Amino acid sequence: MRVFLIRGVIAIAWAVVFAAVAGSLRTSVTVGAGILLVLSLIGAVATLIDARSQHGPARQWLLVNAGTSTVAAIALGVAATKCVAAAFTVFGVWAVVGGAAQLVVVLRRRAQRGNQRPLLLANGVSVIGGIAFLIAAAVGHPNLSMLAIYPATRGVEFVIQAWLLARRRRRLGTAAPVATAS
Repeated sequence: MRVFLIRGVIAIAWAVVFAAVAGSLRTSVTVGAGILLVLSLIGAVATLIDARSQHGPARQWLLVNAGTSTVAAIALGVAATKCVAAAFTVFGVWAVVGGAAQLVVVLRRRAQRGNQRPLLLANGVSVIGGIAFLIAAAVGHPNLSMLAIYPATRGVEFVIQAWLLARRRRRLGTAAPVATAS
């Protein structure tokens, strides 16, 4: 629960700062925006923290996702030296691959933990958003600040999931066992 909340708040804060720094960039990426793109590596760290508490295939998928996020952060740093379209392409591929991997994890968790709808939605949107970024990169010069939509949306969804988990934990904690007379 704590990982989801922290990850959500950081994603929202990153999106706000990135949107302000990226402004209306359409052709080249500023140094500040490039640094923020590389700092998206924070997602890989959060995924590794999440993986510590998982076992079996769910843990393996999270580790793959963390590896993919690490490679993506490095690739975003390289793409940022090229152009906005290159950054969109890398971000799009990352969103599709990462969203698909997380979708597998969430589907497996759902069997164990129940309600995972926000994360199912988030990862489905990740895949669709990634495809939209790839199309935007191919069609023309997209506005770099548009990339902030993705982490902002993911951040909100992680905060909602943390709230749902906290609510569920409170319900399970407050349900006192019924005493029986012997």
